[in-house]
Amino acid sequence: MRRAVPDRGSGEATFGEAAPGGPTTQSPLCGTAFLVKKKSEVYAHDVAVKDGWQGRFYEDFEVGDQYEHPLGRTISEADNTWFTLLTMNTSQMHFNREYAARSEFGQPLVVSTLTLAIAVGQSVTDLTQNAFANLGWNDIRLPAPVFAGDTLWSSSTVLAKRESASRPHAGIVTVRTSTINQRGVEVCTFERTFYVYRRGARQLRDVRPERAE
Repeated sequence: MRRAVPDRGSGEATFGEAAPGGPTTQSPLCGTAFLVKKKSEVYAHDVAVKDGWQGRFYEDFEVGDQYEHPLGRTISEADNTWFTLLTMNTSQMHFNREYAARSEFGQPLVVSTLTLAIAVGQSVTDLTQNAFANLGWNDIRLPAPVFAGDTLWSSSTVLAKRESASRPHAGIVTVRTSTINQRGVEVCTFERTFYVYRRGARQLRDVRPERAE
């Protein structure tokens, strides 16, 4: 197996292989001794290629399953201003501090469509990495305000699933997603229905190209 080992002379990494009894160096990256070869002597070795996270397929979903989505997201003032203006939202509650200070909130609100977009985005790694179409959102609620500086976390529960009659390579899944802030207060909930590929669907075959020699 090839391992990167620092070349202390050049500051660059060269590759070595495990070599019991041979000249070795200690790698600070993994604490294992390896034979260091000159760059001109580096050869291809057998390596274990590990697939990254592939996402869930239709077969992986079960009604009642709950997913705690792993990544939190802190919303900045720039996020709020840019998203508001990007989407042509002219409400000054989202980008005019003096205007917003006169409201009951006393400060600008994060535009609700940004809150929704982040909640959906946080759920993709667990739910829709292999989806190809959203079919709809229902019962969207915003029970508490979101402000710049808040950190959002989301989780989802599978409500229903069914096979697609018109698309045998896919199924339809409905989930309910809930988003909380750093204080644990729920700030957004909604239901979402989407098409997701079955495992082994032909549309997913050979998507990634082979590396050119």
